[in-house]
Amino acid sequence: MGITSALVLFAVFWFMILFIALPIKLETQGDRGERLVGTSAGSPEVTHLRKKLRWVTIVAIALWLPTCAIILSGWISVEDFDLYSRFGPGSN
Repeated sequence: MGITSALVLFAVFWFMILFIALPIKLETQGDRGERLVGTSAGSPEVTHLRKKLRWVTIVAIALWLPTCAIILSGWISVEDFDLYSRFGPGSN
């Protein structure tokens, strides 16, 4: 696995975890009862974004490091995901 592959894998982990974490502990204007004129009641009032970004990065690193170690050790390789040669025509 090259450096570019490792960075892409980290970005995939990071964004996937970010989209999971964004709605957690989100306080909307409707929840607080302080709706501003011209905004939706579902608009975020308090997002805790810095704290979430910090936790997302920590969790992404915690998941990314073992995944990279498994890939670099050769325990899982690209050939393990080559389903065409495994189940394709003439595989009997």
